[in-house]
Amino acid sequence: MAEYSDKKILDSWFKNAKPWISAIRDNEIESRTLITNSAIINTILQHDPKNVLDIGCGEGWLARELNTHNIRTIGIDAIPELIDAAKEKGGGRFRLLAYDDLTLDVINEKFDLIICNFSLLGNESVTHLFQHVPTMLNDGGYFIVQTIHPIHGCQENKYNDGWREGSWLGFNQQFTDPAPWYFRTLKSWKTLFSLNNLTLKEIIEPLSPKTGNPASIIFIGKTIYSTS
Repeated sequence: MAEYSDKKILDSWFKNAKPWISAIRDNEIESRTLITNSAIINTILQHDPKNVLDIGCGEGWLARELNTHNIRTIGIDAIPELIDAAKEKGGGRFRLLAYDDLTLDVINEKFDLIICNFSLLGNESVTHLFQHVPTMLNDGGYFIVQTIHPIHGCQENKYNDGWREGSWLGFNQQFTDPAPWYFRTLKSWKTLFSLNNLTLKEIIEPLSPKTGNPASIIFIGKTIYSTS
């Protein structure tokens, strides 16, 4: 649909940065506090990285958590207000950087682990990231993605790739103009890894303690060979 695009996602986040910061700091998002935050933290810790790149870091909560485990983290985000909030709280290094501009030459560092935690919402920008992430990983490094589970995210729509209308259902009334997002089937997610020098080592489906259904899906990819 022409009205949906990666740019529309950014437009929404520019408008909603302030309520997002408050929602994260006040633990307003039940699914995150119940399961998905701990799920991604535990998954990262199991791989014992020394340094991490957090793509779409938001206001920096994950970097601060990893800092308590002596893991050095660089967080990037395209929204100035989110990066300012992250720098204010500290716990890592934070840079204002759009996904489309992220390359090894720009970041000038390689990582044991790169994480995208509910931050891959677009189409072209996600394709760009998958093409460049392997070049930014140390040999044997991991690329971990937590995102909406395809079964849950599909809802009443046909099970095929395509743009979906966004929603702030369950969020407070300060949120406006929800961002659209690009739906991918399970097969399409797997293909993104396999086409970009990443072998998919594991898929984790964290379950909601309330419903027993998957609260998210976590993909764990690993570099296949040296990209130096």
